[in-house]
Amino acid sequence: MEFNENQTDAVQIAEPAVVAKPELVNGSHAVIRSLIAEGVETIFGYPGGAIMPVYDAIYDYQEEINHILVRHEQGAAHAAEGFARITGRPGVCLVTSGPGATNLVTGIADAIIDSTPMVCIVGQVGAHLLGTDAFQETDVIGITIPITKWNYQITRADEVPEIIAKAFYIAKSGRPGPVLIDITKNAQQELMSKSFSYKKCENLISYRPRLAPKVEQVEAAAKLINEAKKPFLFVGHGVQISKAENELIQFIEKTDIPAASTLLGLSSVSVDHPNYVGWLGMHGNYGTNVLTNQCDLIIAVGMRFDDRVTGDVSRYAKQAKVVHIEIDPAEIDKIVKADAPVVGDAKLALEMLLPLVKESDHKGWIAEFKKFDAIEDEKITQPELAPTTDKIKMAEVIRTLSNKTNGEAVVLADVGQHQMMTARYYQFKKPNSFITSGGLGTMGFALPAAFGAKVGAPDREVVAFIGDGCFQMTIQELGTIAQSGLPVKIIILNNNFLGMVRQWQQLFHQKRYSFVELQNPDFITIGKGFGIDGHTCSAREDLNASLDKMLASDKPYLLEVIVEKEENVFPMVPTGACVADIRLE
Repeated sequence: MEFNENQTDAVQIAEPAVVAKPELVNGSHAVIRSLIAEGVETIFGYPGGAIMPVYDAIYDYQEEINHILVRHEQGAAHAAEGFARITGRPGVCLVTSGPGATNLVTGIADAIIDSTPMVCIVGQVGAHLLGTDAFQETDVIGITIPITKWNYQITRADEVPEIIAKAFYIAKSGRPGPVLIDITKNAQQELMSKSFSYKKCENLISYRPRLAPKVEQVEAAAKLINEAKKPFLFVGHGVQISKAENELIQFIEKTDIPAASTLLGLSSVSVDHPNYVGWLGMHGNYGTNVLTNQCDLIIAVGMRFDDRVTGDVSRYAKQAKVVHIEIDPAEIDKIVKADAPVVGDAKLALEMLLPLVKESDHKGWIAEFKKFDAIEDEKITQPELAPTTDKIKMAEVIRTLSNKTNGEAVVLADVGQHQMMTARYYQFKKPNSFITSGGLGTMGFALPAAFGAKVGAPDREVVAFIGDGCFQMTIQELGTIAQSGLPVKIIILNNNFLGMVRQWQQLFHQKRYSFVELQNPDFITIGKGFGIDGHTCSAREDLNASLDKMLASDKPYLLEVIVEKEENVFPMVPTGACVADIRLE
């Protein structure tokens, strides 16, 4: 065959194939890419030497992820908690080693006891320096083992994607809680040995929490519910965590059972629901506490029988059988023996119960609560809301704010008397509206948590009630709020005392006021120094206008209200007393 050089299909010598090299990233970029792949949009953090490579990586991803610079690492933890509580998604913290890590500890401890999902990523010295007491080295793994669901130290870049995926799965599955990843500096700097890829963790052989309850457990619970003459439903934080509010209302309305909330269960049931009878516990309502010891069945949903609810366990509801719906099997029989334990997710448990329980009528039983309400209203509530004293009372401020926001704001409370007053007098009508530090009782929680909640729910009104003592614990986070410009509303209820400690010293220590009186700074001037507007209200006739001015602001606002100095919170179950021995004065 004669060769024609013009033929287009002539055989040509192929060029050697170019094999693309895999894109290799270092551990720091792997951290940020993993967070983005997990759906994280916001990080609360504070940079430092041992985490600096990760911060350098963030610089390249500023359009994909929003880093918020707090003013103290404890603020990062509480902001992440506030974000997690309002969204149901894990809050993310990023801090350096040593003091950066230890400053997170209070927030982590708060999160574990209140079942709040959080992923904490902490820098660490290089692997070759571990155990040498190098600069800013702390055994953060050892420190946080008791207060995390899981923690892990990464020493190689290749571990990053898998460990972060595992961390998010553990933090948000089963009973939520905080996890911590300690990542050495060399693992942040070195290249991965293979191309970055990320796969979300969907299950772990070593950790498989039960979500769907056993059928026989649900049937046993239904039998007790159908037989009960005076059943009493306790609504805990687990209802909101599992987003079971609708199922709960269906259950209540089918069975006609009276329902009361724990502190963290508040807002799960609207206060104007006819079956809602109040709040349980040390400063809860009169009837809910007294009648706990007269009911014949307790149905506890997503709560753990905290000592603030039970008082003296040896005298707690001994006449009643107990149905305990709880996702954490470790809580079953830990404090109160359950006759019908139901281990599983509250939403799934209530869905399974609904077709098994009978339609009932407990109006006579509910009426017994109303009798106690009338006594409490006369002796406590009305004197608090319509006082004859010159000084403003905390209850007035809270109820007025409640009325102005229609009971629909996201309300945060710090810890102390104002916390208990907020729980008593804000009329919650919308689910997932109350955020506070429950089990740990962390002063300083509310200011950064309110900011985190506003980040998570920018379209909702967010108001924090804070005592003058608590406010000074994390006052520096005014800087974070000011820099963000988010319209967080802050109300300081100022009585110049550590009020709850003073109340106990008055009632149980013969008024020996030992180191509880505060010489406070000018809070409004400090707020303005940060760039936050505000004013002080000290007269009752100015309260309405003051709250209106605060609510009308489209920027952060600080309102200080001077309240009665030696006011006490009642009702009260003294420590170690029986719930039926609740005091009205």
